[in-house]
Amino acid sequence: MVDVTGHLGMALLFAAPAWIIWGRRAALGFTAFALVTAMLPDTDLVLRGVLPVTHHGVTHTVSFVVLVSILVGVFAARWLTAWLNSHRWIRSTEIATETVFVFATAGLIVGGVSHLFADVLSAPDIAAPLEPLWPFYREPIIVDVIYYDSPIWNFGLIAVAIVLHLILARYRSYPLETRYRIGDRSESGDGAPGHPAAGDRFE
Repeated sequence: MVDVTGHLGMALLFAAPAWIIWGRRAALGFTAFALVTAMLPDTDLVLRGVLPVTHHGVTHTVSFVVLVSILVGVFAARWLTAWLNSHRWIRSTEIATETVFVFATAGLIVGGVSHLFADVLSAPDIAAPLEPLWPFYREPIIVDVIYYDSPIWNFGLIAVAIVLHLILARYRSYPLETRYRIGDRSESGDGAPGHPAAGDRFE
């Protein structure tokens, strides 16, 4: 495991492709969702006080991360869709509930999986190894190239991640044309600022 700084840095690195996939505004939202679950697997440190769970146990599995992400994604789709459609900052003609679900769930999964990836790179040093693919694969996966207290890795990860996001934010990207796109075409230079191009809907 790395410390909190390292986990946040890894989540930022994992979320960086959002600038290319969705463009500027949506990338910020996607990154926020990823940061929400950057520390999700470590909820076992709290739960073990009331439940029979161990650190690097069930909460440090892809299955757990995906399940929680889907549940929160459903909640986000139910309660955030109307707010997003009424928010001027989004600049979209219409965002469907399905789009919000996919966007939120993907962001949350990215954050949680980034945590597992960082732990695989650093465990076991002061904690047990992970079985991230449980229950489908029940053997530990160990890489162990990072030490928990290494300031080079922890602060280095977040520094590199922040610089990468700033670089991607500096240049105009051209979001991929998908049914889950959020934002208008003006972000990619295809229309006048603030005015969605024809056909830019989310159906």
